[in-house]
Amino acid sequence: MSAPSPTTGDLAWVLTPLLELPGVQHAVVATGDGLIEGASPGLDRASGERVAAMTATLHAAARAFTTAFTDVENPQLAQTVVESDLGFAVVVPAGNNTTLALFAEPGAKLGDIAYQMQVQVTALTRAMHAPARQPDTAARP
Repeated sequence: MSAPSPTTGDLAWVLTPLLELPGVQHAVVATGDGLIEGASPGLDRASGERVAAMTATLHAAARAFTTAFTDVENPQLAQTVVESDLGFAVVVPAGNNTTLALFAEPGAKLGDIAYQMQVQVTALTRAMHAPARQPDTAARP
């Protein structure tokens, strides 16, 4: 995208750097059970919810697929990539019960996208595990 776009949802701030990458068209933060936590503005609510649900399904299928080949129960996925004539869908785990997914056009640089997704996952994980602020008792009369 040529200019940063605002995002919607509580965790949508994590999507802004991804949407600035050349070729990235849409992005979503979703729960592991398929609920939407944040989405790029070009994705209407119904599409965002559908993507979030499919993200959970795709990740579960990728784990089952890996298990079928390896006999290892509950393998830890690094990423799932689907390539089509329309572009790439990339899904990465983003902490406990959270995934980050995006769609990029066919000419997009997947290496740059994968790197930035990991940077954003780190930021999201850090934000989700930050301790709650404690009231400053020294400042009270």
